[in-house]
Amino acid sequence: MTRGTVRDGSSGAPRSVDVAKVAGVSQKTVSRVFNDEPYVSDEVRRRVLEAAEQLGYRRNNAARALASGHTRSIGVVTLGTALYGPASLLMGVERVVRDTGYALRVVNTVEGDPAGVAGAVGSLLDQGVDGIVISEPIDEDEEGGEGDLSTRVNVPVLVLGAPPSFTAPTVLFGGRGADLMAQAAVEHLLDLGHPTVYHLAGPQRWYAAKDRLEGWRAALATHGRDEPPVVEGDWSAASGYAAGRKLAADHEVTAVFAANDDMAIGLIRALTEAGRRVPEDVSVVGFDDIPVAAYVTPPLTTVRQPFDTVAQEGLKRLVHAIENPQADPVPASDPPVDLVVRASTQPPPPRTPPGRRRHSASPLRGETPSP
Repeated sequence: MTRGTVRDGSSGAPRSVDVAKVAGVSQKTVSRVFNDEPYVSDEVRRRVLEAAEQLGYRRNNAARALASGHTRSIGVVTLGTALYGPASLLMGVERVVRDTGYALRVVNTVEGDPAGVAGAVGSLLDQGVDGIVISEPIDEDEEGGEGDLSTRVNVPVLVLGAPPSFTAPTVLFGGRGADLMAQAAVEHLLDLGHPTVYHLAGPQRWYAAKDRLEGWRAALATHGRDEPPVVEGDWSAASGYAAGRKLAADHEVTAVFAANDDMAIGLIRALTEAGRRVPEDVSVVGFDDIPVAAYVTPPLTTVRQPFDTVAQEGLKRLVHAIENPQADPVPASDPPVDLVVRASTQPPPPRTPPGRRRHSASPLRGETPSP
């Protein structure tokens, strides 16, 4: 049989009744299979899916929306950026949404617009989405912005991160745990014997940067270590390079935790140019595990972010809330902590004997020079 041609020889778009005839089941069973309902045997499910593939059958989601009052669509609010973390999370969400049978509608926000999230959510609600994913990484409401969504949201919401507070019928949270991942990175360096760990932070308007800063602080406090001054970058390799020029001048620095891999790579370049070897003189840990991290010199120790896991779990919970509005929400699981140890970390070098100690050429931001 030619794909897209039903058994009576007509060439119109195949219908569920045609799939039922080919599979030898009822039309209701076809509906159960495509709605992923229980009480359908594996054998029957296989026959229905094979028949649908043979005929080129696709569900008519528009008709289903008219019948059910749902559009079978999920909206996503995300910052319009090519940065690895937000872009990777959005790609994970897109893959999972396709697998759920829902359509995806994406609205990008613009950095610096305090009303961006509220406007994006309003646009999605106007399109009749059944649920919303908010993957907004920046706190635009720090100084009393216009991000109040409390009167506008009437569908379940999945929050990946921590945007301004609002209310909705169901609010689910996912993608948290960056503080625990950062803590593991810092503890790795402390366990190697480094007396303390410096932090190259991301911009503090970003929730991810705040979480990683808190994880760094928690690890140092737990181990009773001094907290050095923080150097802040902007996620770029260039800002990591600029920070590395400052840190290279201070020979007390033997370990640095960078809030993302791009800054870590720029940092290593600056340290190397200044004659500070990595990891012999300074150990460096990044965050994200971008594809190039395993191929720089030296290969970068980093924390791998579970973007696909976050997307899969979060969307599963959101779809459950959409389709079972009276049921209790599916609880979130603890995020995995995946520290990938490579060649950019090792124990610190032997300390210089008293009287031969080298001093910093210039203080770090926030430090007071020794008398």
